[in-house]
Amino acid sequence: MKSSLSNHPVFLGLLLESPLLCNGFIFTKPLSLPPTEGLNPKRATLFASSIQKESITTFLALDNNGEEDDIVETVDRAPCFDGICKSTPVDGDVAAIITETNAHDNSNINEKQSSSSGGYHAAGEAMLRLGTMTGPTVWSEFGRLSQEYDVANLGQGFPDWLPPDFAVESLVSATIDSTKQSPHQYTRTAGHPNLVKQLARRYSKHMHRTIDPMNEVAVTVGASQALYLCLQTLVKPGDEVILFEPFFDLYVNQIKLAGGTPVYVPLTFVPYSEDNGEVTGGEWILEPEKLEQAISPKTRAIILNSPHNPTGKVFTLTEMKHISEKVIAAGPQCVVISDEVYKYIVHSPPPQEELLDAGGSCPGHIHFASLPGMWERTITVSSAGKTFSATGWQVGWCIAPSHLISPIHQLLPYVQFCASTVIQEALARSLPKADEPYEGCDSYYEYLNSKYRRKRDLLGKALKEAGFAIPDYERTPGGGFFIFARITPELRRALPAERMGPEYTKNPAAPGGEARLDWALCQWMAEEKGVLCIPSSPFFSRERAIEGASDEFIRVAFCKTDETIESAAKALMGVRSNKVLTGSALVEAKTE
Repeated sequence: MKSSLSNHPVFLGLLLESPLLCNGFIFTKPLSLPPTEGLNPKRATLFASSIQKESITTFLALDNNGEEDDIVETVDRAPCFDGICKSTPVDGDVAAIITETNAHDNSNINEKQSSSSGGYHAAGEAMLRLGTMTGPTVWSEFGRLSQEYDVANLGQGFPDWLPPDFAVESLVSATIDSTKQSPHQYTRTAGHPNLVKQLARRYSKHMHRTIDPMNEVAVTVGASQALYLCLQTLVKPGDEVILFEPFFDLYVNQIKLAGGTPVYVPLTFVPYSEDNGEVTGGEWILEPEKLEQAISPKTRAIILNSPHNPTGKVFTLTEMKHISEKVIAAGPQCVVISDEVYKYIVHSPPPQEELLDAGGSCPGHIHFASLPGMWERTITVSSAGKTFSATGWQVGWCIAPSHLISPIHQLLPYVQFCASTVIQEALARSLPKADEPYEGCDSYYEYLNSKYRRKRDLLGKALKEAGFAIPDYERTPGGGFFIFARITPELRRALPAERMGPEYTKNPAAPGGEARLDWALCQWMAEEKGVLCIPSSPFFSRERAIEGASDEFIRVAFCKTDETIESAAKALMGVRSNKVLTGSALVEAKTE
């Protein structure tokens, strides 16, 4: 592995100060660059090699002079690929307790005692609430496949390129800021003042109202923590939280951790045409009566995600109005948590009549809280990671009226004192620059959509040629950076029959422990075809996945470099024909 820092010379200042933990590599002492050349980008190359065996990884670092640095052995404790982490030895009695916990057999767990230590080893309340959800997941399973096989990885949703130059420059300038206000110490727990002011300025335009930066904004460690804090401050045991299915799988366990019960409202897939038995793409729609059936006096929250992960759906204005009506009908306790992390990636906008304001501050996107009567009932969640291709920055936020934000402010100090001050300051400096002309476009946001539109079309063409049915973005609005591709009968026939046999379908990471068509196809493509996608079943409730609701779909990410997408396209050529493109054949195809 070779990681060049040549474009970011000031980062070396960080490397010179202390031991490193970067991208899984651990170094016991700083690089020994000469002080006079410590910021010379040409000297800023870091080499590392790794040898992984069982859970022990040995890392070898070479310093600036090419000499061996200290060798470090470390145990990778996450992710684990089975129910009990092999890297953490567990005595028999303790293992039995964990097994019983995962099986939801919680009677007598608190009385169970480990004979090896004489102490109690019962699971805590959070683990009990998760129950069997603490075992292997789709992410651990397909993460393993990505490491074991040479694949073009279209799985996890993060961009594999650098953030825009102005964002990196903002981070560098914040890092070396030596003024009295240098951002290297704690900042305000509820959000760095410079950042909350920027966010309030922007959301005042989005919401068509003045947002109070100190009382209506909360900054968190990523949008995931924002969602967690929303649910922790809203939900108590017995409350219900509505999810539109399919859904981002994180939501389910966060609801359970808060003591709530997820209630699923299935979106309906409507094909464009099924004439003559043809399998086509289509649209996912919300049927209002299904939402009405799910609403009850126990409904504490509805999680709305638009643009939507995994389908790419952009909820229409009509659908959002239906949701707002049901929120009011549910009673004053019902709140909407609007997850809008993809709001700046609406690559196929809805028609103008389906938007609240033509052009708008966020083209193609509707902020749910801007609907009549919904500001007081909505917590808007977003983050910088998707927009600025910087998922590692981990800065998220909540925007809401003070009666909903105040509890989050109160809880924040007990979760972490503050999100990284340096990153918050970097984002505060980046936001105004994003509105300026960028790479020939009127703004960075316009450039971003243009970039994703091109990548979507590049991958979409390859998927169709491989035999998948995909949305027609000329007629169907779309956002985010996933294609929810439909498996056609032709692809079913290409999948070897043994892949649907018990040797492959028994899988503890799959819903109900049973890998169905979507999972089998994705696993086969990763192991034998050289391209990794994500099965759709983990985005459905366990019951619906077992019924087969997810059988026909897979999720494919196009937030990847053109090189990755082109490699995937060549690997996909072998799927429909069942031509094996692995090993040297795949390498040859990639270099054609």
